Amino acid sequence: MHTVVVGTSGVSASDVLAVARGAARIELSEEAVAALAAAREIVDALAAKPDPVYGVSTGFGALATRHISPELRAQLQRNIVRSHAAGMGPRVEREVVRALMFLRLKTVCSGHTGVRPEVAQTMADVLNAGITPVVHEYGSLGCSGDLAPLSHCALTLMGEGEAEGPDGVVRPAGELLAEHGIQPVELREKEGLALLNGTDGMLGMLVMALADLDTLYKSADITAALSLEALLGTDKVLAPELHAIRPHPGQGAAAANMLAVLEGSQLTGHHQDDAPRVQDAYSVRCAPQVAGAGRDTMAHARLVAERELASAVDNPVVLPDGRVESNGNFHGAPVAYVLDFLAIAAADLGSIAERRTDRLLDKNRSHGLPPFLADDAGVDSGLMIAQYTQAALVSEMKRLAVPASADSIPSSAMQEDHVSMGWSAARKLRTAVDNLTRIIAVELYAATRAIQLREGLSPAPASRAVIEAARAAGVQGPGPDRFLAPDLAAADAFVRGGHLVEAVEKVTGPLR
Repeated sequence: MHTVVVGTSGVSASDVLAVARGAARIELSEEAVAALAAAREIVDALAAKPDPVYGVSTGFGALATRHISPELRAQLQRNIVRSHAAGMGPRVEREVVRALMFLRLKTVCSGHTGVRPEVAQTMADVLNAGITPVVHEYGSLGCSGDLAPLSHCALTLMGEGEAEGPDGVVRPAGELLAEHGIQPVELREKEGLALLNGTDGMLGMLVMALADLDTLYKSADITAALSLEALLGTDKVLAPELHAIRPHPGQGAAAANMLAVLEGSQLTGHHQDDAPRVQDAYSVRCAPQVAGAGRDTMAHARLVAERELASAVDNPVVLPDGRVESNGNFHGAPVAYVLDFLAIAAADLGSIAERRTDRLLDKNRSHGLPPFLADDAGVDSGLMIAQYTQAALVSEMKRLAVPASADSIPSSAMQEDHVSMGWSAARKLRTAVDNLTRIIAVELYAATRAIQLREGLSPAPASRAVIEAARAAGVQGPGPDRFLAPDLAAADAFVRGGHLVEAVEKVTGPLR
């Protein structure tokens, strides 16, 4: 079993994916345990002094002016967790909660939070046991951290609230901890606050979205190439020398991928012999430019994620010189912006894919293909309504592209008067990624059918590999009308599982 060791200097995106989506176990490094103990000594020393220190011996947020006496401080830390565990709505996905908890543990282990080593170990033990706190959709404004989601996780560490066991059944958290021999934590000064103050939920969702989009952008290059081939388009626009004179890295990568898929095709450019076109439509000709811009957006988002993965996000923080200082590092703006930016890029990628699908189905623009790729047009409707479904998904993608981070709403009696809405940006990006997968699946379904309807000319070897793999996976080919939803579901699973990319790379080698 894969093991992820958490130290003081952050974690990698692959670590997050291994814990969130895989069965990776977590261990704390000796360095992390030593840093935790050293920071805790600083907090204990400050707690023993009469001077108020935010998070240690004061209230929180707008209540930070009240000095809390020593006998009430444990109750204060328990209370902040209980009161902040105020989420509502549907449960968020297990992988999101695991990423959330793991990334909070990452910051705790930095040695800047003042949390005791035993609390960090309990966090690791809960994750290793496959216990997943119940976290709800609504409750985070993306400032002062993902407060409500993290509070529900901290509540589980205390043995309170509800959690899902490794068997998928939701039960009282205390029962699950007891079954796995995990002792609930008794929070001390600063610990409750330290477990809640972080951008961990939005960051975890960013890391997973980037992983999913990496596959989807390759998938979109493939379906764009298949559509170009089915439309008898020209691959000359993909020549490396054309993209070298506008040297955006993503554009060059997308064009190279499409060219690799089309290698050896007898369909590309065939129109120039009997039905001349000066140029292909933008949705075909500009596919590398649009997909490339999205790739470059992903590169920027990945840089932001890497910086955040190396960060210690808490307030206040314990510094090596013994100071405990308040700060604003919990503000989610850096992460929120790129989450929104990715949703915009994904919406545009979905939009251009839908335009290609529509072109394949329109007999006036498809250069000889039957209307709606129907077997007997008029008797059969072909893929007419599959395109409706795709268009509905695109329309929702456009709504999801409206930035959440452009909004703010004041809270905590105007102490927290500007918030990032990063959690909301992350949640809508997850929906956008989900929809984009379906949109690409519909283009795949249409393009593979259209290629098979081109008789007398052979598609590229990579295209043939896609068609064979898709048909083997239950994505049916041309023929009379049938119940279409199962075919589309099979196409969705084929794209979602990465099988489209796998089929092509067996022929072309790794795509970029």
